[in-house]
Amino acid sequence: MNSPLSASYNIPFSEALAVWWRIGLLSFGGPAGQIALMHRVIVDEKKWLDEARFLHALNYCMLLPGPEAQQLATYIGWLLHGVRGGLVAGCLFILPGAVAMLGLTWIYVLLGDLSVIEGVFFGLKAAVLAIVVQALVRIGGRTLRGRLKPSIALLAFLGLYLTALPFPLVVLGAGVLGWIAAHHLSTETLLPASPAKPDALQIPAANTSYALRAALVCATLWLMTLAVLWLWRGQADVYTEIAVFFSKLAVVTFGGAYAVLAYVAQQGVEHYQWLQPGEMLDGLGLAETTPGPLILVTQFTGFLAAFRQSGVEPALLAGTLGALLTTWVTFLPCFVWIFAGASFVESLRDNRRLSAALAAITAAVVGVIANLALWFAINVLFSETRRVSVGSTEFLVPEWLTINLPMAILCATAFVMIFMFRWSVIKTLGVMALVGTATQQILP
Repeated sequence: MNSPLSASYNIPFSEALAVWWRIGLLSFGGPAGQIALMHRVIVDEKKWLDEARFLHALNYCMLLPGPEAQQLATYIGWLLHGVRGGLVAGCLFILPGAVAMLGLTWIYVLLGDLSVIEGVFFGLKAAVLAIVVQALVRIGGRTLRGRLKPSIALLAFLGLYLTALPFPLVVLGAGVLGWIAAHHLSTETLLPASPAKPDALQIPAANTSYALRAALVCATLWLMTLAVLWLWRGQADVYTEIAVFFSKLAVVTFGGAYAVLAYVAQQGVEHYQWLQPGEMLDGLGLAETTPGPLILVTQFTGFLAAFRQSGVEPALLAGTLGALLTTWVTFLPCFVWIFAGASFVESLRDNRRLSAALAAITAAVVGVIANLALWFAINVLFSETRRVSVGSTEFLVPEWLTINLPMAILCATAFVMIFMFRWSVIKTLGVMALVGTATQQILP
């Protein structure tokens, strides 16, 4: 008999463990690339979830503060193997990137030169762009059916790209629109006319209670960390400041790393004086070249904070402790949100009006991914960008003469591999890493 902590649903836990390691190691490209990778592996390759179940989970994660892709991994892991699955999936999604980020930060503070690995990541960025566009095409083709869903996706894209509307407002607005449409029109406006096929993936009642207990344990560990540091080290200690600041950030970081980058940089430079001007962008560059959530850029900030204000501890040890503390208080709340809310969200899957609202959010998510893909493409292909104002709108455009021709060629190559040759993600990333390294050696 299966333990209620790990109901396997006929999927061996060892197989899921290998898959989560694979996803954690290959989750480049920010949330768009990471969601694309999970969709390809979980839905297309393994067929552990169908499209509707995957998007239902994604809709909920999009409404939460923090890294939506990491929370999606935790949610899916919980669906498949209970609390144990959620913990493993969420942690393995973070671990490779956190280790890589820590190593790169060590190199950054010791040498100030990352040219050794720049070539590898040069090629990986091109591959990630192709993977993101492929995900956009796949998810859009499967979800944007009928007349209302494409319109919602377009409005979400324009709202984010042209008017810089707050991310939560776009998602919640789509949900309200879906609810209204279902109320005044019919649920079939946004949902399939025929009922979905029966879903064999059922959540045991025991897993719901264990999930709530797990949420309570995670919340207790999070709050105890703050309390112990406050009482032991004092309010003015750098570790206490790190724990409090990034705990606050974990609760309000809607929209991912880019949404809070300016705030973290401002507070880190002007208020706490942890960073020098411009160093936050260096940290973001490191986070973009490693797997895992882009919000790992906070780990870079925490490292420098403790590194530069070290007391009796050696500077590198202090920095490492600061980085680990930052990651702990940033991601621990993510497990609280999932374990506390996933059971409730799953129980509402048969509510047609709520499902219509979530279907509208799904359509908006396509627009969100399109916006992320465009932002990523502009910043990968062009070395300079600017903001253009037209009336009350302001949007990002590239400086066309600053196009990176070698990167454009590599991106075209990656698109051929993905769309024409239909190569796997691993094969494409591996080949593009080698090509990128060779390209960087040739370039002056």
